[in-house]
Amino acid sequence: MPLDSKTYEAADFAAVQELYHSNGWTDGLPIVPPTPDAVQACLDWAMMPPDQLIGIEPVRGLAITAEKLAINAVMAGCLPMHFPVVLTAWTAMMQEPFLIHGATASTGGCAILVVLNGPIRQEIGACGTFNALGNSDRATSVIGRAIRLCLINLLDARPGVIDRSTLGHPGKFSYCVAEDEEDTTWKSLSEQRGLERAASAVTVMAAGAPRQIMNEWTTKPEEILETFAADMRANLRHYSIHPGNYALIFPKQLREHLQAAKWSKTDIANFIHERARIHRREWADVGKGAVVRDRGDRVYPALPSADQLLVVAAGGPAGGFGAVIPPWLGNKSRAVTLPIGACVDCEPAKK
Repeated sequence: MPLDSKTYEAADFAAVQELYHSNGWTDGLPIVPPTPDAVQACLDWAMMPPDQLIGIEPVRGLAITAEKLAINAVMAGCLPMHFPVVLTAWTAMMQEPFLIHGATASTGGCAILVVLNGPIRQEIGACGTFNALGNSDRATSVIGRAIRLCLINLLDARPGVIDRSTLGHPGKFSYCVAEDEEDTTWKSLSEQRGLERAASAVTVMAAGAPRQIMNEWTTKPEEILETFAADMRANLRHYSIHPGNYALIFPKQLREHLQAAKWSKTDIANFIHERARIHRREWADVGKGAVVRDRGDRVYPALPSADQLLVVAAGGPAGGFGAVIPPWLGNKSRAVTLPIGACVDCEPAKK
């Protein structure tokens, strides 16, 4: 089946860059020219016809097709083997609980966090250790970037157009992490959220910037987790008081203390759910007293329920560091997990 997208001619590689930059089709960085052969290679790898409908953006009724996703994946630097991850991430983002329009149009400036689980990580060379939230490897870098380029070119999520971010954060370039499943006794994130461990899976979350924490002075799970909970309480005070999905990233040094004490991800979530909450009156301590009014004694948890916490094993082998990744705006957008290759018409999305 031939491609439907309009084609352009350019004299050389530099001319391609200027064509794309002048039309606002990039994220400000150079792109890989999406030749018809490169786009078709992605579609062939995923065994997907170019006109396959991935979803309809609900506010403006924009159709997202496999061909358009493949074009932007090539531009981002994706190889064909990366494309099924991009397809699944977008399928998850198009599910109603994710609220894609709000997450991409808000002044709050969130980005789309993508977490990879299962065999796909090793197949594409995704690394969940050193610099896990940065440019740890080719696969996570280009997959995260592909998500953003698709938002720009398919949903017009450009700064000042649909994207109304006041500040944004670097995750808007790329925000993808692979879980370090081989070096942990915990269940994987996707397994924790109801999928089989053997399944390759993608979780998407509308997320703020990561907030790095550090506690190297204890081996007690309660004290380690209190540091994470304290940062979540700070986010409730400083940013949004509304509960939603939070993601906690546990590198090897901290998670080994938790695993040695036989703490599971469920144990962590239950502890965090109880500890990460504030009284509304605490807003008066951070300059927000005007909104406390007569509700100062009301308690606000960071999580709607313990199972809404996303616990991810990732990061380098040394250093008592961790990260708290807050939600965009409470539970207006909810994280979605899907197995790669899922038929969402055949099986409800995992939430």
